[in-house]
Amino acid sequence: VQLQASGGGLVQTGGSLRLSCEASIRTFSNYDMAWYRQAPGKQRELVAQIRTSGSTKYVDSVKGRFTISRDNAKATVYLEMNSLKPEDTAVYYCHSRRIFSSADYWGQGTLVTVSS
Repeated sequence: VQLQASGGGLVQTGGSLRLSCEASIRTFSNYDMAWYRQAPGKQRELVAQIRTSGSTKYVDSVKGRFTISRDNAKATVYLEMNSLKPEDTAVYYCHSRRIFSSADYWGQGTLVTVSS
């Protein structure tokens, strides 16, 4: 399984970015997907998750600003990020976990930098 994340970049405070993560998974609909991030000197944290059912959850700091979605036909998960803040600066990683399994996979990460 390979996860290819893209869409990161440099944006000003208040700006928007859309991250994409394309997965090389034939049964993509059987995988819970998530975005994590890791800021310099900090632990990796879960930002948003979308289950196979379509249910979502977010870390409190991004609620109302970020939206996770998935396109099973394209085997792709997205993270729409609006009203970006400098504290959103981090490397964002895509993660997948097959349901009813312990198998999970990480993408290579994409850097998001929000300037003040």
